[in-house]
Amino acid sequence: MKKALLLSTILFLGLAAFSQQKPASPHETFTAKNITVRYGRPYKKGRDIFGKLEPFGKVWRCGADSATLITFARNAKFGGKPVKAGTYNLFVIPNEKEWTIILNSELGQWGAYNYDKIKDKDVAQVTVPVKTLSAPVEQLTFAAPGNDLTITWDKTQVAVPVSF
Repeated sequence: MKKALLLSTILFLGLAAFSQQKPASPHETFTAKNITVRYGRPYKKGRDIFGKLEPFGKVWRCGADSATLITFARNAKFGGKPVKAGTYNLFVIPNEKEWTIILNSELGQWGAYNYDKIKDKDVAQVTVPVKTLSAPVEQLTFAAPGNDLTITWDKTQVAVPVSF
């Protein structure tokens, strides 16, 4: 009886540890100017990113693993559109010349696989131009220079104006 209980306990703990999802990419939390972004930070690793790894015209989680989260500590204007203080998924639709940046209120998403089922929860969509960089950036990076939130990876950068 003791052996069976011990074996059951070991099996249960082993399965519990094995079944936990572990992120494949490093995760970052970027904070500046009443904005916090939590995202999986993938590497380029010699790959062509936009148009290849991340196809043009398809919704992307803007990171790795679970959907990227953006939190506004105060009410904001995001790309000129009003957004209430709170936490949102940040999705993008990359294209060659412009990106659509999407804030969505349905939290707890893994990637953007179920976006079509939750797109009615979008709170803002803004379109921003793409800037092509002369040198590639190895890791997906969020920053907040001036009054913009920038997303940079590979030879691509986009900037969304943000004000509070």
